Amino acid sequence: MAKRKAGKDYFGLGRVISLVLVIIPVTSLILGIIVKIQQKQWLGVIVRIFFGWNIIWILDIIFMVLEKRIFPLL
Repeated sequence: MAKRKAGKDYFGLGRVISLVLVIIPVTSLILGIIVKIQQKQWLGVIVRIFFGWNIIWILDIIFMVLEKRIFPLL
C-alpha cells in the first residue's frame, strides 16, 4: 500500500468525495476528530469536539476546497 501525505483529503479519498463528506456537518465532525486522532493532535481533538459544529466546520469546507485538507488547528 502506498503511503500518502498526511493531511491531504480524508483518508486518501478523492477530492470530490472529500468535499461531499466535509459539507455534511455530522461526517465532517466525526472524520475531523478521527483525522486529528491519527495525527496525534490531542488538543485539536478536544477543540473539534467542542467547536466542530460551527466555525471549524466552515473553515474545514474552505480549506478542503482551497488546499485539499482540513483546517489545521495547531
